[in-house]
Amino acid sequence: MSNTSVAALAETRARGAGLLLIAAIFALALNLRPAMAAVGPLLDLIEAATGMDSATASLLTTLPVAMIGIGALSIRPLRRRLGERKGILLGALLIGGACLARLFFSGTAGLIASAVVVGVGVALIQALAPVVIKRAFPTRFGTVMGVYTTGIMGGAAVAAATAAGLAEAVGWAWTLALWCAPAFVVAVVWLIAARDPAAEEPDRTAVAEATHPEIPFWKQGRAWSLILIMGLGTSAYTLVLAWLPPFYVDLGQARATAGYLLSGMTGAEVAAGVIVSLAISRFPDRRGPILTALVLALVGLAGLVVAPVSLAVPVVVVMGLGIGAIFPLTLILAMDQIDDPSRSGDLLAFVQGGGYIIASLSPLAAGLLRDHMADLTQAWVLMGVGVVVLGVMTVGFRPGLPKLS
Repeated sequence: MSNTSVAALAETRARGAGLLLIAAIFALALNLRPAMAAVGPLLDLIEAATGMDSATASLLTTLPVAMIGIGALSIRPLRRRLGERKGILLGALLIGGACLARLFFSGTAGLIASAVVVGVGVALIQALAPVVIKRAFPTRFGTVMGVYTTGIMGGAAVAAATAAGLAEAVGWAWTLALWCAPAFVVAVVWLIAARDPAAEEPDRTAVAEATHPEIPFWKQGRAWSLILIMGLGTSAYTLVLAWLPPFYVDLGQARATAGYLLSGMTGAEVAAGVIVSLAISRFPDRRGPILTALVLALVGLAGLVVAPVSLAVPVVVVMGLGIGAIFPLTLILAMDQIDDPSRSGDLLAFVQGGGYIIASLSPLAAGLLRDHMADLTQAWVLMGVGVVVLGVMTVGFRPGLPKLS
């Protein structure tokens, strides 16, 4: 075989391995939200079966989101101990195990405990997968991140759309537990795809010797700004994920209709993720796309206040397009701040850690409002104020800023 043929064969194999890695990353992303997204359309059934009030029921979303934040903040020592391959594998297994446990432990304590474990599993994957993406696809980072975030929102859309129908067929506990199957399958897929050398981080000792001393992110003001941007943007997502279906059920809509509206919103989020992945390379200044997304989210939130039933479909579509674009764009904005993949991953863990802890408060606050006011309108108004604040903060991230240390 000629040298040319050998080189061509090696290139073909490398391309195949890269496509498999992208497919595995997408499959992992699909499993990051169903354990939370399936809860909203079934919340009235869960409350009736367990006796939870709205504030307690909100913990089924609040706790996973909080654990994502706490897990992200502690991911650096875990990454050094486990490595990225094993860490992501462990995350998939934890998600699968927690979903399966909901079949056998369907009381309040069991559901809350499983929510915590789900959050830990999601935290591992969300902190480590972007590092793998940036290392394996440095020239296509924005595009592959768009694929990854599209998978996250696609999984939520499927879970929301199927929850009511599955609950009628097999009951709400089985509906929540069934999501263990794809999580366990993706663990096997990841084991195969992660044989690509790009899926593992390099020796951190060698990297440290070759770089300048690191300044802790908590000493860098821009890192704290990114935390607030991530927190406010993700708050909008977690708020509607937890409370959009109950909001429409309270307005007299059928449970299936409420689930379809959440699915429609997450479907619009998927479309937004695709648009971001295809177009983001044309916008080195991320502020324009982010501000556009924020305007769409704000219009959707206003619609929930003014005409939630008569304009339900356009409201959820517009809001989904906005919220769906905010999430990948804020991730990309954070990872733009540092070139080194591992250090960039550390920054993203710091930003996601603080951001998700902030975001975990929005479902809980809405649950408290629902308990005391029997209405979620004020929650949408407060979230709108948060979106405006996010926009003001985003303006400061102009191109050409010095990279973070």
